[in-house]
Amino acid sequence: MNYQAFTNETLILMHAGAHGALSVDDELATLGEELRFKVRDTLNWTLHISELETEMARRGMIFEVIDCSSPKSECIQQSENRQGMNAVDRATRLSARIAAVMRIRRPSV
Repeated sequence: MNYQAFTNETLILMHAGAHGALSVDDELATLGEELRFKVRDTLNWTLHISELETEMARRGMIFEVIDCSSPKSECIQQSENRQGMNAVDRATRLSARIAAVMRIRRPSV
């Protein structure tokens, strides 16, 4: 993809989307459910994130680097603790997590 052709705002939006997809996968993993986006398992996702962040860094943009390495072992422990949750609790938890992750922080000027 030609990331140079995009505006800074578009790069920020794509980065937030990738971060959100990874967070959704992590939350689904903690709930013991099937991953929706499979960010860590898909080469195109990791390449997209890497190339996107390279362009953002080239432009001097400030952003939080997305860590596509394996999820922490605490996710597995949390999953074991949540086995008793019902479907409504899981959906509510997932929705809250997505909402929290997708809040974009504006850099201070």
